[in-house]
Amino acid sequence: MNEIKCPHCSKTFNLDDAGYADILKQVKNHEFEIELEKREKELARQREEALKLADAEANTKLQAALRTKELEAAEFQNKATAELATLKAQISNFELQKTLAVKDAVTALEQDKSKLTAALESEKKLKDLELQSMKAALDEKLRSELERKNDELRLKEEAIKSLRDFKARLSTKMLGESLEQHCEIEFNKLRPTAFKKNVYFEKDNDASGGTKGDYIYRESDDDGTEFISIMFEMKNEQEDGGAKKKNEEFFKKLNDDRLKKGCEYAVLVTMLEPDNEFYNAGIVDVSYRYPKMYVIRPQAFIPIITLLRNAALNSLHYRTELAMVKAQSIDVTNFEDRLNKFKDSFSRNYHLASDKFNVAIKEIDKSIAALMKVKENLIGSENNLRIANDKAEEITIKKLTHGNPTMKQKFDELGKDE
Repeated sequence: MNEIKCPHCSKTFNLDDAGYADILKQVKNHEFEIELEKREKELARQREEALKLADAEANTKLQAALRTKELEAAEFQNKATAELATLKAQISNFELQKTLAVKDAVTALEQDKSKLTAALESEKKLKDLELQSMKAALDEKLRSELERKNDELRLKEEAIKSLRDFKARLSTKMLGESLEQHCEIEFNKLRPTAFKKNVYFEKDNDASGGTKGDYIYRESDDDGTEFISIMFEMKNEQEDGGAKKKNEEFFKKLNDDRLKKGCEYAVLVTMLEPDNEFYNAGIVDVSYRYPKMYVIRPQAFIPIITLLRNAALNSLHYRTELAMVKAQSIDVTNFEDRLNKFKDSFSRNYHLASDKFNVAIKEIDKSIAALMKVKENLIGSENNLRIANDKAEEITIKKLTHGNPTMKQKFDELGKDE
């Protein structure tokens, strides 16, 4: 805050930074206009003084020159006409120089005025831009700070609401535990006594299919035949950010996860829709929507495993016989697959060998064709050599000197010498 005192009434009042900056801007603009007007008047005054000074100097010089010329005219009357012409030329030249000097002075003053005006305007714009930039930065900082405070307040409110909902919805036994932790702890308590060693109950960490469930339960007999498998999905309102979700929204995903992981049953352990009597009744069978799917509250987690497991144990005998039949069928299928694979491999190798054999035959044919061309060339060369030899044997001195008197004379002289 800035304290301001009125120069007229001497009253003191406080202004914030924005008001103070506004008043300061008005004062600066007013002072700038006063200074600009003052500079314009000063430039006009200087120009008038320069003009007056130039006129006075010119008049003084002119009067002195006239007096001198008059005295000289009186003394040298014969040269008056020539001197008068010279004086008129000097006067004309002086007037021209005076006019040019005044014009240059005015031009220089106007240029100085333009430069000064442009500099003042530029400084004014720069100050305005600095003020606007400072104001924008301050506004942005205040806005960011306000948004940050609002976000912190919202997060705190959501955290408080989530904690309240979590404590209100979880039973006393589940306080301090998440829904998944509760189910895992309840299962592990009974694992050593109620379940065999060949029981699998772990989190589903395989998201290769795009999605994954929460937990998978599998159990096999002593021969390794799996007779029950369950895909579990745990849902808690607190885990979903307090949004009022419905259980039906997760049925399709749960069924897709069950099919992808090859599980027989799908169970949704939910704390959603706490006031819905349909889901509060106990173990709810929703197989009318998706096959072999159940919805339970956390307290029915162990009972649903027990019920499905006992039902599976009762049908284990039939499952074992079915597995044996499937194994026999698989053995026959495997034999046929091996036989077909051998046929395919043999056929592929035969075709590869046949292709290579054909390629070799083609290469041999190419080589034979090349050798035949060489043979033909050699035969042609032999014929040419034979013809050349016959021609060489047919050459005689008479033939060489026929039509050549000089060579004939030479040979005749050589014969006489011999």
